[in-house]
Amino acid sequence: MERLSGGAHLGVFAPVQNQARVGAVARRLGDAIELGLLADGEQLPGEADLAARLGVSTVTLRGALVVLREQGLLETRRGRGGGSFVTAPSGPPAERLRARLAEYGVEELRDLGDHHAAVSGAASLLAACRTDEDGLARLRRLEEEFAAAAGDAAALARADRRLHVEVAAAAQSPRLTREEIRFQTESGALLCLALSEDDLAGAAVRQHRSLLAAVEAGDGQGARALAEEHVRAAVDRLVDLRLHLPD
Repeated sequence: MERLSGGAHLGVFAPVQNQARVGAVARRLGDAIELGLLADGEQLPGEADLAARLGVSTVTLRGALVVLREQGLLETRRGRGGGSFVTAPSGPPAERLRARLAEYGVEELRDLGDHHAAVSGAASLLAACRTDEDGLARLRRLEEEFAAAAGDAAALARADRRLHVEVAAAAQSPRLTREEIRFQTESGALLCLALSEDDLAGAAVRQHRSLLAAVEAGDGQGARALAEEHVRAAVDRLVDLRLHLPD
């Protein structure tokens, strides 16, 4: 799996602010692994370096790494060239995702969708104005990865999340990139549920292609409209799924 750009990694390894607890650090890194923001087999920075980047003590970091190893998301290799390496899961279990979806109310999902659409739309507009050829090349590869994952909801969701983050990175806005990563770590995995249906998955492939074409053409307003439409379609499906969950 291709690694994401430096802008995306900066968001993953940004300080954990005031949530310097073992659980908060484990969730930040674990979500980044599940979302595909940290690639399978990727080596994490050394403990002292990573603790400094996250703004936590080495004791807190070590506790988080223990949690991630117990969850099967990291493996530790000893000796020369050793360290902590990502072991990405094949996809989050559907039952866990349904339980996570049940934690949201319908209005909360809609509000989250409105906020995410605004951020994704703004990032897409700026990406169309600011991205360079390297950024476009990364977006093309991720769009191809998404299309190739048809029929695999977990792979589709991972590719979709990576593409959203890479668009934000292409906008060359660290704040928008961090905000996009926050959305993806908070609720991005739920997209597996929405993309399990062929009609929505097919529509998402077409939306991605149209979005990339708009970014390549420098059509900022068109890119923003397409990004917002894409986010709202996914949220509408999640709202429908939430309404049909048993109480």
